Amino acid sequence: MVSDAIVATVVALVVTASLPFYLYGAWYILDQETVTWGVLTHHLKFIAVGLLLTAVPVVTWMAPRFFEQVGGLTAVHVFLGLQAYAMLTLALTGIVRIFQVKYHHDLYHDPDENADIDDLHENMGAWRRRLRVGVAGYVVFWLLAWVVGIARYFVEYVLY
Repeated sequence: MVSDAIVATVVALVVTASLPFYLYGAWYILDQETVTWGVLTHHLKFIAVGLLLTAVPVVTWMAPRFFEQVGGLTAVHVFLGLQAYAMLTLALTGIVRIFQVKYHHDLYHDPDENADIDDLHENMGAWRRRLRVGVAGYVVFWLLAWVVGIARYFVEYVLY
């Protein structure tokens, strides 16, 4: 059987490896003048990889071991991680509605560079704010959870 220290090291590396995917995905879509279907799908490929690299270790290794490791750093790590996923959920409630409206107006396949996205729906401004706040919150809480997780790793497996 593989020791917890080896699994923890692999998990730490896998979760850490998700950060470049998030950063590239964010940079790519922010760098585009117009978000077409190709731009959106290219962006989502990298974001999806980042989410998988984070979520799979959480679901398969971290969450099942939670009650075995209840303590101060564990509680903070879990709290920050849950906040990150709550913020991601907030972002998704915005992006889904934005996607629906842009798709309905065929702005992914036939982009109109002169179209004001806020004129497409009366709630577009609120959905875009929800998306921005959710994404920014996810990144902040993800980074905080990652720092606490790395600290837990060192306390548990390196400094013991």
